[in-house]
Amino acid sequence: MTSRIAALWRFIRRLLDTAYLIGGILGAICLVAILILVTLQMAARWTGEMVPGLADYAGYFMAASSFFAFAYALNSGSHIRVNILLNQLGQYRRWGEFWCFAIGSVLASSWAFFAIKAVYWSGKLGDISQGLDATPIWIPQLAMAVGSSLFAISLIDNLVRVTFFGHHGMRNQVIEG
Repeated sequence: MTSRIAALWRFIRRLLDTAYLIGGILGAICLVAILILVTLQMAARWTGEMVPGLADYAGYFMAASSFFAFAYALNSGSHIRVNILLNQLGQYRRWGEFWCFAIGSVLASSWAFFAIKAVYWSGKLGDISQGLDATPIWIPQLAMAVGSSLFAISLIDNLVRVTFFGHHGMRNQVIEG
């Protein structure tokens, strides 16, 4: 039975790590899309053409790149953390980590809930963007909902790791004590 639990845990770990990596890759793809859109916008201005919506879509991709990359950034140790305070906790650092992940999990989960709710209501009401592109607003909001949900899962994942195993899943950061 223990080997089955260990195998299940390894499978879940691989699945979650793959999801975080995919989020990071999607964030990077969105950054490339921003580069392409800005370059197209510059070329359109130089040639005297008007392409409506390029700036709006660049903004949508900017938000998407951030939200998709949150979970990957957290687990790669790229988020800004106040390690000075955590280091001062000494043998109680694990409790500090627990508290930080618990509060972060609650906040990120509520953020994800309301992001999903916004997508639902924007789609139901037929809300469109105010720019020239007239994009259904649920489409760019979907990236925020997916990214914030993945971030909430990542925080809960790290909370479970700190609680039951005494360490989090963030690379380049170690809990002492």
